[in-house]
Amino acid sequence: MVSATEKMSTVPTVWGLTPTQLHDRFWAARGVQVVRQGEKSEIVANAELFLLTAPRSLVIFKLGLVVEKMVWERPDVMFVRLHDEREQGYREQVVTDTAGQFVRFERSYGGSASRLARVLMTKDVAIAQAWQGADDLKTAWRRLRDTASRGYRSILSLRARLYDRANDEDQAAFVRNLVNVWSRPDATVKRARRLREDEGAWTDQESQVADACHFIGPVWVGANRHINEPTVVGPAVLWDEPEHRPRVDALVWDEIEPVANFNRTVQPRKVSSLGRFEKRLFDIVFASIALLLTLPIYPLVMLAIWLEDGRPFFFAHARETIGGKEFPCIKFRSMRKDAEAIKKELAKKNQADGPQFFIEDDPRLTRVGWLIRKMNIDELPQFINVLLGHMSVVGPRPSPRKENQYCPPWREARLSVRPGITGLWQVRRTRVPGLDFQEWIKYDIVYVENANWKLDLSIIWQTMVTIIRGAIRS
Repeated sequence: MVSATEKMSTVPTVWGLTPTQLHDRFWAARGVQVVRQGEKSEIVANAELFLLTAPRSLVIFKLGLVVEKMVWERPDVMFVRLHDEREQGYREQVVTDTAGQFVRFERSYGGSASRLARVLMTKDVAIAQAWQGADDLKTAWRRLRDTASRGYRSILSLRARLYDRANDEDQAAFVRNLVNVWSRPDATVKRARRLREDEGAWTDQESQVADACHFIGPVWVGANRHINEPTVVGPAVLWDEPEHRPRVDALVWDEIEPVANFNRTVQPRKVSSLGRFEKRLFDIVFASIALLLTLPIYPLVMLAIWLEDGRPFFFAHARETIGGKEFPCIKFRSMRKDAEAIKKELAKKNQADGPQFFIEDDPRLTRVGWLIRKMNIDELPQFINVLLGHMSVVGPRPSPRKENQYCPPWREARLSVRPGITGLWQVRRTRVPGLDFQEWIKYDIVYVENANWKLDLSIIWQTMVTIIRGAIRS
């Protein structure tokens, strides 16, 4: 069995990359370029955001809240206060005499004091350049205050993991943590290869791993490693062989998938006050008629749910509507009462290619739930949401906050209009494996940029045809 901690050289590498380079590529995979004070590097135009840090900082934090505030507040620069509240614990060191002979082990305690740091996030290239070109941190902060006016600043506090790149042990700890949180290093590291689909192991293209070797937990295998052990326990990093460190290709920002897919500016179609009033009036009339026509179905569905699985009859899930406001999206309950708890156990089986959750033959579905979903009856109560102003008849699919954080331009576009009971994605999706989420983004953006009466009526008609065909086939 291979231990998660190995003896390292002064500057260890994985796939030819030092911890600092891995840090920068981790953020690049999220469309963020790391810019350090006083360190010259090309500031790329394709970055969606710039992370401005002190020279010695390596940081990991969740980007969702930062993106949300920047999308809606539109500051020139955001001051992010990072808090690392981990127990520092201790590390063991070998003490030797002048002849290099072993004397004793010595424990060095780090204590439990919080680590604190400040970083900045901006979209402005000029601010990033001013930060990078400063001679020292004090000058950098002064330049920043001069460049960004007070009215266009924002402040946020976040929990984070903070590391000192000048400390060898911190660098090692950083990479081991990165193994846990970075599920797709191949986004910016060409040498990284997924070893097996059902295991969280990534290996170098020149490493050799025995077929019988079993990985438990996430593991990164460096260059020119030969793994013959039966078991490797993660989270672990097996560093490159120091004598055979590979040369690393330069990072090409145009080839990074998130940037290539989401970098363009989305321009929602401008709608007049009269146009918004007409759409709202149509929604109220259509939803009222739909509720009156389908009301006789409600007691039958409720009785079927009650006979199989008892109450409640309805399920309300928090979704976001126009402007990012949350609302309870109402449906007939089609899943078991413990569906949310079971979802955590089924996470590894998720077949969706994006942040949403989907598996075929979902075991959480009840028999009644399977039927009402097949016939699209489970979504009928959403017409109540339409009457309450949470939703529209036609619009982007209503999604929870977690899913909407995936891409800033997409989130901003889809939340510029009310979500719909039906929409362009629902009637045009191809259901090709691996493309569903990309199509979801595509058709949401197409809708908000081209929304009009003709398109809405066409979507409603196609939806009705699809429902009728599905009912006939059932």
